[in-house]
Amino acid sequence: MALRKRVLVTGGAGFLGSHLCERLLAKGCDVLCADNFFTGSKDNIAHLFNDPYFELLRHDVTFPLYVEVDEIYNLACPASPIHYQFDPVQTTKTSVHGAINMLGLAKRTGAKILQASTSEIYGDPEVHPQTEDYRGSVNPIGPRACYDEGKRCAETLFFDYYRQHALRVRVARIFNTYGPRMHPDDGRVVSNFIVQALRGRPITIYGDGQQTRSFCYVDDLVEGLIRLMGAPDDLTGPVNLGNPRETTIRGLAEMILEVTNSRAGLESHPLPQDDPVRRCPDISLAKNRLDWQPKIPLERGLARTIDYFRAFTVERGRPPTAAD
Repeated sequence: MALRKRVLVTGGAGFLGSHLCERLLAKGCDVLCADNFFTGSKDNIAHLFNDPYFELLRHDVTFPLYVEVDEIYNLACPASPIHYQFDPVQTTKTSVHGAINMLGLAKRTGAKILQASTSEIYGDPEVHPQTEDYRGSVNPIGPRACYDEGKRCAETLFFDYYRQHALRVRVARIFNTYGPRMHPDDGRVVSNFIVQALRGRPITIYGDGQQTRSFCYVDDLVEGLIRLMGAPDDLTGPVNLGNPRETTIRGLAEMILEVTNSRAGLESHPLPQDDPVRRCPDISLAKNRLDWQPKIPLERGLARTIDYFRAFTVERGRPPTAAD
């Protein structure tokens, strides 16, 4: 009987991490989920507690972790502006100290390790669409820098460990991802718009709403992460994972109003500092090397996500609020 692969997922109780844990269990892995629950929630993984091959560990990655594993997915870090700007110093520590500690664990155990990096690496890009060789346009002292520069430094550490210690590393640059289990008040555009529409409040548009994003459904993104981890060792990355379909923020808002049958309308506010104007991945590398591209259309993914938030509302007996 083949031994089960032992896989550590840091940030495993978060939105993306919980879906990844679920998929790894379905693939026959023995999964250790580590989370300090700053933004993650036990509700996201409660349905996994009875699986004998799932284990939960309350742990902050800024401290070393001593376990035996074959693979590490390093997802631990607050990923929405509201959360990562709440304690920006801790956000930077999570990215940098967390990377050092997880790379140290990979070095000791010989594990493969994947870093969940971000499209924020590119800042407010001057190249469109963004390719992996573009070095970005990031403000190193702005309010988003704790996340942007923390993730950039984490990538530096991954490739230094690769060159200096021959670690088997993978780096995924993740573009906007959405789906069930998003936090209702995390400040991300999809969850913000859905919650506002379900509450009957005007949807908040920053600037003229013509800035663009690319939205990838969580199931597609998780498939990309798993394929990257399983790729040959010469594919270290970075690899863009996201949906190359570009959507304006105003267009997204109008789509959500239509699906939710909301008549709340739109409300304009000034554009936040350093908010990217255009964001869209070139996924040629993922297509060619991983045979991966998103399959779930935005309209279908939004319908599933809206159904989740509606169910969330019914279960709690009221619309979701910041207290949730």
